[in-house]
Amino acid sequence: MESNKEEDEKQDPQPIELQYSPVEEQQPSPTEEPKTPPAEQNEWKFLLFYLCFYGFMTQLRPGESFITPFLLSPERNFTKQQVTNEITPVLSYSYMAVLVPVFLLTDYLRYKPVLILQSLSHISVWLLLIFGADVIAMQFMEFFYGITMAARVAYSSYIFSLVTPAKYQRAAGYSRSSILMGVFTSSVLGQLLLTFAGVPFQTLNYISLGFMIFGLILTLLLKRPKRSLFFNKDFSKHVNGGHPSELQKMTSETRKGGLCSGWREFVIVRMLREVKETFRHPQLRLWSLWWIFNSAGYYLILYYVQILWNEIYPTIDNRKVYNGAVDAVSTLLGAITSFSAGYLKIRWSLWSELVIGLVTALQAGLLILMNTTSSIWVCYAAYVLFRSSYQFLVPIAIFQIASSLSKELCALVFGVNTFFATILKTIITIIIADKRGLALSIHLQFYVYFVYFTLLAVVYLGAAVWVIGKYKHDEKKNKRKPLPENNTNETAMTDKATTSDSCA
Repeated sequence: MESNKEEDEKQDPQPIELQYSPVEEQQPSPTEEPKTPPAEQNEWKFLLFYLCFYGFMTQLRPGESFITPFLLSPERNFTKQQVTNEITPVLSYSYMAVLVPVFLLTDYLRYKPVLILQSLSHISVWLLLIFGADVIAMQFMEFFYGITMAARVAYSSYIFSLVTPAKYQRAAGYSRSSILMGVFTSSVLGQLLLTFAGVPFQTLNYISLGFMIFGLILTLLLKRPKRSLFFNKDFSKHVNGGHPSELQKMTSETRKGGLCSGWREFVIVRMLREVKETFRHPQLRLWSLWWIFNSAGYYLILYYVQILWNEIYPTIDNRKVYNGAVDAVSTLLGAITSFSAGYLKIRWSLWSELVIGLVTALQAGLLILMNTTSSIWVCYAAYVLFRSSYQFLVPIAIFQIASSLSKELCALVFGVNTFFATILKTIITIIIADKRGLALSIHLQFYVYFVYFTLLAVVYLGAAVWVIGKYKHDEKKNKRKPLPENNTNETAMTDKATTSDSCA
């Protein structure tokens, strides 16, 4: 099981993080932050501090980077075939099974109960790692890990329900930073304890369990919100700067139609139809497909990469296992590349396919390098670059998908994309990894992932050639049109401005 798979899931867009804009099309918010009384402002600051502290502490699991080496070590003595083909595949199955129920229960139960469930599942993971000694126990461990991953949406949604929309952008930024800092600190702490203090894997598991118990206490002290995005929304107020949301409009129409009973279900059905209509937009469709296909392959790499590392460099001396350091560096570099994407200003309607294709081709090259090298350091470096390249595109995809949607529709679009990605990931797992399928060895699996990303790159680059060619053809066609005699100078200036804009 890969150490940072849940944290990477957390880096993926949540339904409400819609303010990040990496492209030039972003429009300023029409509303300004209202003045708040000093008492309310102090309460908001305390609440934000507590949420950031909570987010930081719940990421402190120093043993997480070393779970696979622990399972393969003499302390547990599982074989590589058991870990690869029997234990790890359960994670994909569990995540797919609980994703939709947890998504709906998160909103219906108003977040806190799902956060408590997540904390209890984390505790179960580490208890099973400490006391479990057979394959069944480790499969249950992966099952509970799938629950923790599905429940990740509760944290960001919880923040939105407690702060005003004017403050959410800052709150989301602070909370996201606290999570990344927690992941980084956890990885560094685990590596330092292992390499310099000689702490055994089992002791790291006990330390992680202690942090998770403390996290449960913090969860119990959280304030339970009174409203949520879908099922417990306060319709007496317009939370979008005075404009009714998509959900409010649909609910109003439903009530006018006399369907007061069961309106929640009816609204969800209506919004799912709206989601279907949104996929007619080319950019939203492109980035949604990227989300489904590339994230499915990406997380399969994260799930199985530690097994590959152990294959290249078998665990003999625990002090020379540097998984924690690699996770720390990849987390830091991923945050930097995500941030740098915000300063990339190009015409995405023209160049999206090319950018995606080039990044995907780079990932395919890194995968074949990881799989064929005999140097663990080269494999580490390729993994860091692979993970960072994916994180570079994540914020761009967030904005491209979310920029023209309401919060409710955005939540469903991301939910649908994630669900289909999980289904695809599960199908691939059943075919190539599960013992009931082909049960391929780890090197053969990575060859399959290389072919998968190569095919995606070919498709994206082929689409880029078609889009750019079509643009050039239309541009030449427009230039051939005769200009009106009385408007020649004005039109020529417009053409120059357009050309300048396109170059920018």
